[in-house]
Amino acid sequence: MDIIRVDPENKKLVDLFIELPFRIYKNIPEWVPPLVMEERSRFDVRNYPFYTHSQAVFFLALEGKKATGRLAVINNHHFNDHNHESTAFFYLFECENQPSTAALLFNAAFDWAKSQGLNKIVGPKGFTPLDGFGLLTRGFEYRPALGIPYNPSYYIDLLNGNGFELGSESVSGYLDTAMKFPSRIHELSERIQKRRGLTIAHFRNRKDLIAIIPKLKDLYNGALQGTTDGTPLTDSEARSIGSQILWFADPKLIKIVYHNDPLNCEQKKMVGFLLAYPDISGALQRRRGRIFPFGWVMILRELKRTDWININGAGLLEEYRGLGGTALLFSEMQKSIFESGQFRHAEIVQIGVENEKMQREMENFGIIFNKTHSIFERNLI
Repeated sequence: MDIIRVDPENKKLVDLFIELPFRIYKNIPEWVPPLVMEERSRFDVRNYPFYTHSQAVFFLALEGKKATGRLAVINNHHFNDHNHESTAFFYLFECENQPSTAALLFNAAFDWAKSQGLNKIVGPKGFTPLDGFGLLTRGFEYRPALGIPYNPSYYIDLLNGNGFELGSESVSGYLDTAMKFPSRIHELSERIQKRRGLTIAHFRNRKDLIAIIPKLKDLYNGALQGTTDGTPLTDSEARSIGSQILWFADPKLIKIVYHNDPLNCEQKKMVGFLLAYPDISGALQRRRGRIFPFGWVMILRELKRTDWININGAGLLEEYRGLGGTALLFSEMQKSIFESGQFRHAEIVQIGVENEKMQREMENFGIIFNKTHSIFERNLI
Protein backbone atom coordinates (compact mmCIF):
# COMPACT_ATOMS: atom_id res chain seq x y z
CA MET A 1 0.00 0.00 0.00
CA ASP A 2 1.36 3.41 -1.02
CA ILE A 3 -0.01 6.83 -0.13
CA ILE A 4 0.74 9.21 -3.01
CA ARG A 5 0.46 12.98 -2.91
CA VAL A 6 -1.21 13.78 -6.21
CA ASP A 7 0.62 16.23 -8.46
CA PRO A 8 -2.16 18.32 -10.08
CA GLU A 9 -0.15 18.23 -13.33
CA ASN A 10 -0.14 14.42 -13.38
CA LYS A 11 -3.22 13.58 -15.46
CA LYS A 12 -2.98 9.86 -14.73
CA LEU A 13 -3.09 10.33 -10.96
CA VAL A 14 -5.79 13.00 -11.22
CA ASP A 15 -7.90 10.59 -13.29
CA LEU A 16 -7.46 7.84 -10.68
CA PHE A 17 -8.53 10.27 -7.95
CA ILE A 18 -11.65 11.37 -9.85
CA GLU A 19 -12.66 7.89 -11.00
CA LEU A 20 -12.42 6.08 -7.65
CA PRO A 21 -16.00 6.85 -6.42
CA PHE A 22 -17.46 5.58 -9.70
CA ARG A 23 -16.11 2.14 -8.74
CA ILE A 24 -17.04 2.35 -5.03
CA TYR A 25 -20.65 3.33 -5.81
CA LYS A 26 -21.22 1.25 -8.93
CA ASN A 27 -23.79 -0.95 -7.15
CA ILE A 28 -25.41 1.82 -5.09
CA PRO A 29 -28.33 3.24 -7.10
CA GLU A 30 -28.89 6.20 -4.75
CA TRP A 31 -25.51 7.78 -5.47
CA VAL A 32 -25.44 10.82 -7.77
CA PRO A 33 -22.15 11.37 -9.63
CA PRO A 34 -20.62 14.83 -9.39
CA LEU A 35 -19.99 16.93 -12.49
CA VAL A 36 -16.65 15.55 -13.65
CA MET A 37 -15.61 18.89 -15.13
CA GLU A 38 -16.14 20.52 -11.73
CA GLU A 39 -14.14 17.79 -10.00
CA ARG A 40 -11.29 18.33 -12.43
CA SER A 41 -11.33 22.12 -11.96
CA ARG A 42 -10.17 21.70 -8.34
CA PHE A 43 -6.79 20.55 -9.64
CA ASP A 44 -6.31 23.68 -11.76
CA VAL A 45 -4.04 25.54 -9.36
CA ARG A 46 -3.55 28.46 -11.76
CA ASN A 47 -7.25 29.20 -12.37
CA TYR A 48 -9.33 27.84 -9.48
CA PRO A 49 -10.08 30.94 -7.32
CA PHE A 50 -9.49 29.15 -4.01
CA TYR A 51 -5.74 28.91 -4.66
CA THR A 52 -5.29 32.69 -4.72
CA HIS A 53 -5.46 32.69 -0.92
CA SER A 54 -5.24 29.09 0.38
CA GLN A 55 -3.74 25.64 -0.12
CA ALA A 56 -4.96 22.09 -0.60
CA VAL A 57 -3.33 18.72 -1.15
CA PHE A 58 -4.76 15.49 -2.51
CA PHE A 59 -3.74 12.03 -1.29
CA LEU A 60 -4.35 8.76 -3.11
CA ALA A 61 -4.01 5.24 -1.69
CA LEU A 62 -2.65 2.76 -4.25
CA GLU A 63 -2.34 -1.01 -4.22
CA GLY A 64 -0.19 -1.55 -7.25
CA LYS A 65 -2.01 0.42 -9.97
CA LYS A 66 -5.39 0.24 -8.24
CA ALA A 67 -6.72 3.18 -6.21
CA THR A 68 -8.39 2.10 -2.96
CA GLY A 69 -8.83 5.43 -1.18
CA ARG A 70 -8.48 9.18 -1.58
CA LEU A 71 -8.58 12.34 0.53
CA ALA A 72 -8.22 16.11 0.08
CA VAL A 73 -6.88 18.29 2.90
CA ILE A 74 -7.51 22.04 2.90
CA ASN A 75 -5.92 25.02 4.63
CA ASN A 76 -8.45 27.80 4.07
CA HIS A 77 -6.81 30.99 5.31
CA HIS A 78 -10.00 33.04 4.87
CA PHE A 79 -11.92 30.66 7.11
CA ASN A 80 -9.22 30.66 9.77
CA ASP A 81 -8.79 34.44 9.70
CA HIS A 82 -12.56 35.05 9.89
CA ASN A 83 -13.11 32.57 12.73
CA HIS A 84 -9.78 33.07 14.55
CA GLU A 85 -8.93 29.38 14.23
CA SER A 86 -6.12 27.14 12.99
CA THR A 87 -8.25 24.43 11.42
CA ALA A 88 -7.76 22.09 8.47
CA PHE A 89 -10.66 20.67 6.47
CA PHE A 90 -10.78 17.20 5.00
CA TYR A 91 -12.91 16.62 1.94
CA LEU A 92 -13.54 14.24 -0.98
CA PHE A 93 -12.91 11.23 1.28
CA GLU A 94 -13.63 7.95 -0.47
CA CYS A 95 -12.33 4.58 0.61
CA GLU A 96 -12.94 0.89 0.25
CA ASN A 97 -13.98 -0.79 3.48
CA GLN A 98 -10.39 -1.14 4.64
CA PRO A 99 -9.57 0.47 8.01
CA SER A 100 -5.84 0.24 7.35
CA THR A 101 -6.20 2.27 4.13
CA ALA A 102 -8.26 4.95 5.87
CA ALA A 103 -5.68 5.13 8.67
CA LEU A 104 -2.83 5.72 6.22
CA LEU A 105 -4.78 8.43 4.40
CA PHE A 106 -5.72 10.28 7.57
CA ASN A 107 -2.22 10.01 9.01
CA ALA A 108 -0.93 11.70 5.84
CA ALA A 109 -3.62 14.36 6.29
CA PHE A 110 -2.71 14.92 9.96
CA ASP A 111 1.00 15.28 9.13
CA TRP A 112 0.36 17.81 6.37
CA ALA A 113 -2.07 19.83 8.49
CA LYS A 114 0.43 20.02 11.37
CA SER A 115 3.15 21.09 8.93
CA GLN A 116 0.87 24.02 8.07
CA GLY A 117 0.66 25.03 11.75
CA LEU A 118 -2.95 23.82 12.09
CA ASN A 119 -4.13 22.28 15.35
CA LYS A 120 -7.49 20.76 14.43
CA ILE A 121 -9.05 18.98 11.45
CA VAL A 122 -12.78 18.92 10.66
CA GLY A 123 -14.89 17.63 7.82
CA PRO A 124 -16.06 16.66 5.40
CA LYS A 125 -16.00 20.33 4.39
CA GLY A 126 -15.11 21.67 0.98
CA PHE A 127 -13.58 24.56 -0.92
CA THR A 128 -16.64 26.81 -1.46
CA PRO A 129 -20.12 27.43 0.00
CA LEU A 130 -21.59 25.43 -2.89
CA ASP A 131 -19.76 22.30 -1.74
CA GLY A 132 -22.11 20.16 0.30
CA PHE A 133 -20.70 19.36 3.72
CA GLY A 134 -20.80 16.55 6.24
CA LEU A 135 -20.85 12.78 6.25
CA LEU A 136 -24.23 11.16 5.67
CA THR A 137 -25.14 9.38 8.92
CA ARG A 138 -28.90 8.85 8.43
CA GLY A 139 -31.05 8.42 5.33
CA PHE A 140 -28.91 6.09 3.22
CA GLU A 141 -32.01 4.79 1.44
CA TYR A 142 -32.70 8.18 -0.20
CA ARG A 143 -31.11 9.80 -3.23
CA PRO A 144 -29.17 12.93 -2.24
CA ALA A 145 -30.10 16.37 -3.44
CA LEU A 146 -27.83 17.76 -6.13
CA GLY A 147 -24.38 18.54 -4.71
CA ILE A 148 -25.11 17.10 -1.26
CA PRO A 149 -22.79 14.31 -0.05
CA TYR A 150 -23.70 10.65 -0.10
CA ASN A 151 -21.50 7.87 1.30
CA PRO A 152 -21.66 4.24 2.46
CA SER A 153 -22.59 3.75 6.10
CA TYR A 154 -19.22 2.14 6.92
CA TYR A 155 -17.49 5.54 6.50
CA ILE A 156 -18.76 6.40 10.00
CA ASP A 157 -16.67 3.56 11.46
CA LEU A 158 -13.64 4.60 9.41
CA LEU A 159 -13.77 8.11 10.88
CA ASN A 160 -14.42 6.92 14.42
CA GLY A 161 -11.50 4.52 14.08
CA ASN A 162 -9.17 7.42 13.33
CA GLY A 163 -9.97 9.43 16.42
CA PHE A 164 -12.69 11.67 15.02
CA GLU A 165 -15.58 12.79 17.20
CA LEU A 166 -18.94 14.30 16.32
CA GLY A 167 -18.74 18.06 15.95
CA SER A 168 -22.03 19.32 14.51
CA GLU A 169 -24.99 18.05 12.53
CA SER A 170 -27.41 19.25 9.88
CA VAL A 171 -30.69 17.78 8.70
CA SER A 172 -32.41 17.74 5.32
CA GLY A 173 -36.15 17.43 4.88
CA TYR A 174 -38.65 16.20 2.34
CA LEU A 175 -41.84 18.00 1.40
CA ASP A 176 -44.64 16.60 -0.73
CA THR A 177 -46.13 19.50 -2.65
CA ALA A 178 -49.62 18.07 -2.09
CA MET A 179 -49.52 19.37 1.47
CA LYS A 180 -51.48 22.49 2.41
CA PHE A 181 -49.42 25.52 3.33
CA PRO A 182 -50.81 27.90 6.01
CA SER A 183 -52.13 31.02 4.27
CA ARG A 184 -51.33 33.03 7.38
CA ILE A 185 -47.63 32.80 6.51
CA HIS A 186 -48.23 34.67 3.24
CA GLU A 187 -50.35 37.23 5.08
CA LEU A 188 -47.63 37.72 7.70
CA SER A 189 -45.01 38.05 4.96
CA GLU A 190 -47.00 40.78 3.22
CA ARG A 191 -47.40 42.70 6.50
CA ILE A 192 -43.70 42.41 7.26
CA GLN A 193 -42.77 43.64 3.79
CA LYS A 194 -44.98 46.73 4.13
CA ARG A 195 -43.96 47.47 7.72
CA ARG A 196 -40.22 47.12 7.14
CA GLY A 197 -40.02 48.45 3.58
CA LEU A 198 -39.02 45.13 2.01
CA THR A 199 -39.62 43.91 -1.52
CA ILE A 200 -38.91 40.61 -3.27
CA ALA A 201 -37.10 40.69 -6.60
CA HIS A 202 -38.26 38.13 -9.17
CA PHE A 203 -36.17 37.26 -12.21
CA ARG A 204 -37.56 36.40 -15.62
CA ASN A 205 -34.41 35.28 -17.44
CA ARG A 206 -30.69 34.66 -17.00
CA LYS A 207 -29.85 38.17 -18.19
CA ASP A 208 -31.71 39.60 -15.19
CA LEU A 209 -29.94 37.16 -12.89
CA ILE A 210 -26.47 37.89 -14.27
CA ALA A 211 -26.90 41.56 -13.41
CA ILE A 212 -27.15 40.89 -9.67
CA ILE A 213 -24.41 38.22 -9.38
CA PRO A 214 -21.65 40.75 -8.48
CA LYS A 215 -23.71 42.05 -5.56
CA LEU A 216 -24.32 38.60 -4.11
CA LYS A 217 -20.82 38.52 -2.64
CA ASP A 218 -21.53 41.45 -0.32
CA LEU A 219 -24.91 39.99 0.58
CA TYR A 220 -23.44 36.57 1.38
CA ASN A 221 -20.57 38.01 3.39
CA GLY A 222 -22.99 40.28 5.27
CA ALA A 223 -25.21 37.30 6.12
CA LEU A 224 -22.21 35.71 7.90
CA GLN A 225 -22.33 38.37 10.60
CA GLY A 226 -23.34 36.89 13.92
CA THR A 227 -22.66 33.34 12.71
CA THR A 228 -19.74 30.95 13.11
CA ASP A 229 -17.96 28.55 10.76
CA GLY A 230 -18.54 30.69 7.67
CA THR A 231 -15.97 31.77 5.08
CA PRO A 232 -16.14 35.18 3.35
CA LEU A 233 -16.01 35.13 -0.45
CA THR A 234 -13.53 36.96 -2.63
CA ASP A 235 -14.56 38.66 -5.87
CA SER A 236 -13.15 35.83 -8.02
CA GLU A 237 -14.86 33.16 -5.90
CA ALA A 238 -18.18 35.01 -6.15
CA ARG A 239 -17.86 35.16 -9.96
CA SER A 240 -17.01 31.46 -10.11
CA ILE A 241 -19.93 30.49 -7.86
CA GLY A 242 -22.22 32.75 -9.88
CA SER A 243 -21.19 30.92 -13.05
CA GLN A 244 -21.94 27.57 -11.40
CA ILE A 245 -25.38 28.78 -10.30
CA LEU A 246 -26.17 29.94 -13.82
CA TRP A 247 -25.40 26.52 -15.28
CA PHE A 248 -28.64 25.02 -14.00
CA ALA A 249 -30.57 27.81 -12.30
CA ASP A 250 -34.17 28.60 -13.14
CA PRO A 251 -34.27 32.41 -12.69
CA LYS A 252 -37.87 32.26 -11.51
CA LEU A 253 -36.76 30.22 -8.48
CA ILE A 254 -34.14 32.73 -7.30
CA LYS A 255 -35.46 35.36 -4.88
CA ILE A 256 -33.63 38.43 -3.55
CA VAL A 257 -34.97 40.47 -0.63
CA TYR A 258 -34.43 44.24 -0.86
CA HIS A 259 -34.86 47.02 1.68
CA ASN A 260 -36.15 50.24 0.17
CA ASP A 261 -34.71 53.51 1.44
CA PRO A 262 -37.73 55.43 2.82
CA LEU A 263 -36.08 58.74 1.83
CA ASN A 264 -35.19 57.65 -1.69
CA CYS A 265 -37.36 54.97 -3.25
CA GLU A 266 -34.80 54.37 -5.99
CA GLN A 267 -32.16 53.32 -3.45
CA LYS A 268 -32.42 49.63 -2.60
CA LYS A 269 -30.20 47.40 -0.48
CA MET A 270 -29.93 43.62 -0.81
CA VAL A 271 -30.72 42.14 2.59
CA GLY A 272 -31.67 38.50 1.94
CA PHE A 273 -31.78 35.68 -0.56
CA LEU A 274 -33.45 32.37 -1.32
CA LEU A 275 -31.88 29.91 -3.77
CA ALA A 276 -33.83 27.02 -5.24
CA TYR A 277 -32.92 24.73 -8.14
CA PRO A 278 -34.58 22.08 -10.25
CA ASP A 279 -32.89 18.81 -9.31
CA ILE A 280 -30.98 17.36 -12.29
CA SER A 281 -29.66 14.35 -10.36
CA GLY A 282 -31.43 11.92 -12.70
CA ALA A 283 -29.55 13.27 -15.71
CA LEU A 284 -26.21 13.11 -13.89
CA GLN A 285 -26.87 9.50 -12.94
CA ARG A 286 -27.63 8.60 -16.56
CA ARG A 287 -24.62 10.52 -17.88
CA ARG A 288 -22.27 9.41 -15.06
CA GLY A 289 -21.42 13.03 -14.33
CA ARG A 290 -20.18 13.80 -17.82
CA ILE A 291 -21.74 16.59 -19.87
CA PHE A 292 -19.63 16.33 -23.04
CA PRO A 293 -20.31 15.84 -25.83
CA PHE A 294 -24.09 15.37 -25.44
CA GLY A 295 -24.70 15.66 -21.70
CA TRP A 296 -25.81 19.30 -21.95
CA VAL A 297 -28.83 18.25 -24.01
CA MET A 298 -29.91 15.75 -21.35
CA ILE A 299 -29.39 18.28 -18.55
CA LEU A 300 -31.46 20.92 -20.35
CA ARG A 301 -34.25 18.38 -20.80
CA GLU A 302 -34.02 17.39 -17.12
CA LEU A 303 -34.35 21.03 -16.05
CA LYS A 304 -37.72 21.19 -17.79
CA ARG A 305 -39.11 17.81 -16.81
CA THR A 306 -37.80 17.02 -13.31
CA ASP A 307 -40.49 17.09 -10.64
CA TRP A 308 -37.94 17.58 -7.82
CA ILE A 309 -36.81 20.96 -6.49
CA ASN A 310 -34.00 21.65 -4.02
CA ILE A 311 -34.09 24.57 -1.57
CA ASN A 312 -30.45 24.91 -0.62
CA GLY A 313 -29.65 28.48 0.25
CA ALA A 314 -31.41 31.10 2.36
CA GLY A 315 -30.19 33.94 4.47
CA LEU A 316 -30.87 37.41 5.85
CA LEU A 317 -28.55 40.13 7.06
CA GLU A 318 -28.35 40.00 10.83
CA GLU A 319 -30.39 43.16 11.45
CA TYR A 320 -33.30 41.74 9.39
CA ARG A 321 -33.54 38.37 11.15
CA GLY A 322 -36.44 37.81 13.49
CA LEU A 323 -39.42 40.16 13.53
CA GLY A 324 -41.03 38.16 10.73
CA GLY A 325 -38.00 37.67 8.50
CA THR A 326 -38.30 33.89 8.76
CA ALA A 327 -41.95 34.03 7.68
CA LEU A 328 -40.93 36.03 4.64
CA LEU A 329 -38.39 33.38 3.59
CA PHE A 330 -40.88 30.55 4.23
CA SER A 331 -43.50 32.33 2.14
CA GLU A 332 -41.10 32.73 -0.78
CA MET A 333 -39.93 29.14 -0.36
CA GLN A 334 -43.51 27.89 -0.73
CA LYS A 335 -44.07 30.06 -3.81
CA SER A 336 -40.92 28.74 -5.46
CA ILE A 337 -42.10 25.18 -4.93
CA PHE A 338 -45.74 25.55 -5.92
CA GLU A 339 -46.15 28.36 -8.43
CA SER A 340 -44.55 26.71 -11.46
CA GLY A 341 -46.78 23.62 -11.30
CA GLN A 342 -43.76 21.53 -12.35
CA PHE A 343 -42.67 20.15 -8.99
CA ARG A 344 -44.19 17.38 -6.89
CA HIS A 345 -41.30 16.84 -4.48
CA ALA A 346 -39.08 19.29 -2.62
CA GLU A 347 -35.98 18.85 -0.51
CA ILE A 348 -34.84 21.48 1.99
CA VAL A 349 -31.16 20.79 2.54
CA GLN A 350 -28.78 20.98 5.46
CA ILE A 351 -30.44 22.99 8.22
CA GLY A 352 -28.22 23.13 11.31
CA VAL A 353 -29.68 21.06 14.17
CA GLU A 354 -28.93 23.94 16.54
CA ASN A 355 -31.64 25.93 14.74
CA GLU A 356 -34.42 24.16 16.61
CA LYS A 357 -36.98 26.92 16.09
CA MET A 358 -36.69 26.75 12.29
CA GLN A 359 -36.92 22.96 12.36
CA ARG A 360 -40.10 23.07 14.45
CA GLU A 361 -41.65 25.62 12.11
CA MET A 362 -40.75 23.53 9.07
CA GLU A 363 -42.17 20.38 10.66
CA ASN A 364 -45.40 22.29 11.26
CA PHE A 365 -45.51 22.96 7.52
CA GLY A 366 -45.27 19.21 6.76
CA ILE A 367 -41.55 18.87 6.16
CA ILE A 368 -40.18 15.47 7.21
CA PHE A 369 -36.49 15.56 8.18
CA ASN A 370 -35.22 12.24 6.85
CA LYS A 371 -31.46 12.76 6.43
CA THR A 372 -28.66 13.76 8.76
CA HIS A 373 -25.17 14.89 7.83
CA SER A 374 -22.47 15.09 10.48
CA ILE A 375 -19.28 17.10 10.70
CA PHE A 376 -16.49 15.26 12.48
CA GLU A 377 -13.46 16.77 14.17
CA ARG A 378 -10.19 15.78 15.76
CA ASN A 379 -7.57 17.76 17.65
CA LEU A 380 -4.03 17.51 16.29
CA ILE A 381 -2.14 18.59 19.41
